[in-house]
Amino acid sequence: MKNLVYICLFVTSILIGQTKNFTETDLNIPSVKVTVNGTLLMPIAIEKPKLIILIPGSGPTDRNGNQGQIQTNATKYLAEALSDKKIATYRFDKSALALSKQKDFKEESVVFDDFIVDAKSIVAFFKKDKRFSKIIVAGHSQGSLVAMLVANQVDGYISLDGAGRPIDEVLLEQIDKQAPFLTEQTKVVLDSLKQDLLVKDVNPMLVSIFRPSVQPFIMNWMRYNPQSEIQKVTVPILIINGTKDIQVPETDAELLSKANPKSTLKIITNMNHIFKEIKGDIQENMASYTNPNLPIMPILAESVIEFVNKI
Repeated sequence: MKNLVYICLFVTSILIGQTKNFTETDLNIPSVKVTVNGTLLMPIAIEKPKLIILIPGSGPTDRNGNQGQIQTNATKYLAEALSDKKIATYRFDKSALALSKQKDFKEESVVFDDFIVDAKSIVAFFKKDKRFSKIIVAGHSQGSLVAMLVANQVDGYISLDGAGRPIDEVLLEQIDKQAPFLTEQTKVVLDSLKQDLLVKDVNPMLVSIFRPSVQPFIMNWMRYNPQSEIQKVTVPILIINGTKDIQVPETDAELLSKANPKSTLKIITNMNHIFKEIKGDIQENMASYTNPNLPIMPILAESVIEFVNKI
């Protein structure tokens, strides 16, 4: 009987540890081209919590931070960590996922500005919702720039691993490092796109990046310089990057911070682009992109919470 009591107490402690401090609801928000599909987490027993809108990164990324073989659950884990600490969160699938399922979908019809429109629609929706005391936008990677461009419509802005340079500079740097023999051809393509001229004949080795159907998107995207845009942001700013980020180096975060000296800069040791702790080499880093069970670093959520609580 005594052993049974201990077992019951042990099981109870496990159940208590697994109890979530938030409710989870699917919430779809109309935008211009498509309805944005997402998930709202509401902390339990908190009157008028602050809300963080999590804007996803590049590619056909879903609300959890996953796309294709890249399975990280990074955004899901961050949202849950924040909502577990009394902050409401809304995360969503990129509209490209819904658009690509339409019968008449054409890739060339999608441009970067579409994501800005979606973000504005989401912000407008929640500004009408009187359940929240403050609204903060937090953008990851490509989403950092999207969030930056709507930041003045809300109460705070967070850049998570966001580039500090225009996308053409980032692409040229990446290609120069990985395939320097393609650098000159890349410059030719980018120079043409800067002049709003599409490139029909692209080197087969560059087609995955610069195929004609995606060139309008890149052309639109490269018009925005993050350093210039962040200078326009007047709400509180938090810029976060990790020392093990192999996609966006911490120097980009420093460029953003320098462009807006009123911002708060947080560099997290050993954090990679998808918020995971990496103590080893590039192989460990790459492997984390296909391990959805790997948790995010607690210090990330702690840093966001500290910032939000001051707004």
